[in-house]
Amino acid sequence: MTFVQIIDFETDRIDEMKALADEMGSRLAGRENSPTRRLILKDRSRSGHYLGVIEFNSYEEAMQNSDDPETSKFAEQMAALCTRPPSFTDCDVVDLTDFT
Repeated sequence: MTFVQIIDFETDRIDEMKALADEMGSRLAGRENSPTRRLILKDRSRSGHYLGVIEFNSYEEAMQNSDDPETSKFAEQMAALCTRPPSFTDCDVVDLTDFT
């Protein structure tokens, strides 16, 4: 079952955050247990508030990725760019519909 982690974070350094995420994405590309998709959402009503939606093939793959030292390093670097600690929500995807 597809698994998604939602990261709720605030930052006034989104360009640095995006560069960090891109760098991490390059290191993970094609690697077993890596995320399959990343979506970053900007809250239109709250300046500096963002949601990161990170998709994995399964919960098990996400947990293996989470245990990787590279992921821990990324999480520390990400937190350093935030104006408050990020929060995480773990979700199983029960329905996905593409309208295109």
